[in-house]
Amino acid sequence: MIREKVFRLTGMEITYSSAVTVDAFTVEKRLIVIHASIHVIKDSQKGIIIGKKGAMLAKIGEKARKDIEEMLGKKVLLKLFVKVTRNWVENERILSEFGY
Repeated sequence: MIREKVFRLTGMEITYSSAVTVDAFTVEKRLIVIHASIHVIKDSQKGIIIGKKGAMLAKIGEKARKDIEEMLGKKVLLKLFVKVTRNWVENERILSEFGY
């Protein structure tokens, strides 16, 4: 759901060079805490995803969180991080770690 929001909100410039990994998933009494990383291959793509003053990342997080809450039926705290992972699309070990 996070990757879908990246695609929809940033357009084609990020589509094939981004991946999302869930770094932590904790179920607590009243909410689920999710830490996820959005991986891109260039610093410029990181800037696009973060946006001016973090606005794009906040928008991605808000829309993804709402979808996740609806799917899980529970409140979600979604923490997103953007990381530059150079050439991940060409590295079999990293592709495997990302679930490809």
